[in-house]
Amino acid sequence: MPREFTQDELEEVRVAFQNVDVDGNGYVTASEIQGLFQELGKPMPGYKVRELLETLDRDKDSRISLDEFTEMFRDVKDNPMASAFKSALKQKEGMVSIGGTSEISSAGTTHTIGEEERHAFANYINVSLKDDEDCKPVLPINPETNALFTSLSNGIILCKLINHSVPDTIDERTINKTKLTAFTIQENLNLALNSASAIGCQVVNIGAQDLKEGKPHLVLGLLWQIIRIGLFANIELSKNEALAALLEEGETLEDLMRLSPEELLLRWMNFHLKKVGITVNNFSSDVKDSTAYFHLLDAIAPDGSKEDAPKIDIDMSGLYLGDNSKRAEAMLKEADKLDCRQFVTAGDVVSGNSKLNMAFVATLFNKYPALTKPENQDFVVDSETREERTFRNWMNSLGVNPHVNHLYSDIQSAMVIFQLYEKTKVEVNWDRVNRGPFKQLIGGNMKKVENCNYAVELGKTKANFSLVGIGGEDLYNGNKTLTLALIWQLMRRYTLNVLSDLGHGEVAGDDLIVSWVNETLKKAGKTSTIRSFKDSSISTSQPIVELIDAIQPLSINFDLVRTGNELTDEDKLSNAKYAISMARKIGAKVYALPEDIVEENQKMVMTIFACLMGRGLKKV
Repeated sequence: MPREFTQDELEEVRVAFQNVDVDGNGYVTASEIQGLFQELGKPMPGYKVRELLETLDRDKDSRISLDEFTEMFRDVKDNPMASAFKSALKQKEGMVSIGGTSEISSAGTTHTIGEEERHAFANYINVSLKDDEDCKPVLPINPETNALFTSLSNGIILCKLINHSVPDTIDERTINKTKLTAFTIQENLNLALNSASAIGCQVVNIGAQDLKEGKPHLVLGLLWQIIRIGLFANIELSKNEALAALLEEGETLEDLMRLSPEELLLRWMNFHLKKVGITVNNFSSDVKDSTAYFHLLDAIAPDGSKEDAPKIDIDMSGLYLGDNSKRAEAMLKEADKLDCRQFVTAGDVVSGNSKLNMAFVATLFNKYPALTKPENQDFVVDSETREERTFRNWMNSLGVNPHVNHLYSDIQSAMVIFQLYEKTKVEVNWDRVNRGPFKQLIGGNMKKVENCNYAVELGKTKANFSLVGIGGEDLYNGNKTLTLALIWQLMRRYTLNVLSDLGHGEVAGDDLIVSWVNETLKKAGKTSTIRSFKDSSISTSQPIVELIDAIQPLSINFDLVRTGNELTDEDKLSNAKYAISMARKIGAKVYALPEDIVEENQKMVMTIFACLMGRGLKKV
């Protein structure tokens, strides 16, 4: 009988899965398996890859899910193909034991870390935060040692890095920076973890103690998520209309918008490489000889036609060096001219480290996209609303699979919705679910609609949601109003489940939360009260900061809270930023944004008070 995994072991399996799942779509495909063996210098013939895929692919959808990947790790002794794959993962070039030796956990597992990732992330932090006065005491981090893990242990650099990726996520005033104690370090780490969750990082199996102890596999996993979010922030059509230049014949803007950031990066590379007749299909084997990189650098380097961008000449002579390592080093010297020599060493290029090569290409794109919006093509691209972004980040923080890059298109098959049902304690009959891959199925769209119909049925019959007038086709077609109505009720149920778990059963609701808030404020001698989540006083954040101080006495610096009868919108926003960060700092996992408070968004305000109530009840 297959043994059960500990949480620590499951986390290791998840990290291993992410290392193979190069494009981050939540599945391992034949090309990614082939890329793994090519990285090891042991190329596997196509038929062998197909045999391995068939061995591991239990639901026969031509790809490996995280569940199937996990099952492979449970018991492989009677499965030679699976054993070979598992062995390849362990031998993956650049994987080293912690501190140079194996460290066996209490569960009997060996934790390994990517030496290349440690090196790359340390250098990235050194460059990104070099001008930050609060970080100078520990920067630069020596990438050749384990200094990366100790430098993050007080939470300051993590908070700064989150703000680097998503500006203004954390109010700087709430970071403890001097005279640090075990308690104030704990607060910083709470702030970092809850803020990372709010921007869409999965932190389900990571705690403050893990970061304090510098557990490499957990730290590197969190760092990659934070860095990735920052790198990919502008690789979407709504923020960069010049990406429309990447449209191919017969495509619509909607088709382009459905592409993941990884797919867009490959499309962008091939757009610039087309003139020299080169095509790349991945960030591993196809870039190992640096040929594509040389031509990409030559294509995107400024030609001097713009006053603010002096000409940069790319020396192509290194392209003709016979050795891959020498060619890669020569290429990186040219990348240095563009100030883009980040993430990869020559060894990373030659070994085909997919994750770091993808980060390198994203850096090139962000600094030198070299794209021009097509002429005579007027179009309006709907930017993601604040509410949509909040919902998407919430989903991703729970580890849904696949990752949600575009809210409506990525939940079109309802697979994400079913996972959210399970996370909100609604039982899903998976025998009724069409699992795809939908593009390969005849009538694939109909299969998605069937899933959507079942998702709506579950909401009505099992979750008691109000879904009047909502059908499966509304989810499939991405009807924004109706889709958001379902997602909101899922998020609300998730939030209230926290209170139910703390002993309030099915009675947890708006009235109970309001009553608890007022009672807690009164007991602490505070002056604020709220009548409902529409109370106008909430826009000043006064009831929120006083509630935080009631839950954790003396946590609020009231000198930083602006008061008075005539607060400006700027005053209110300043208070709201402080309130949100302080809520996260004391341990409340708040997804709402400061603007939700100022604009009195009733739904999001409810989640703030509910999360604070959950935090307060944990003290009892």
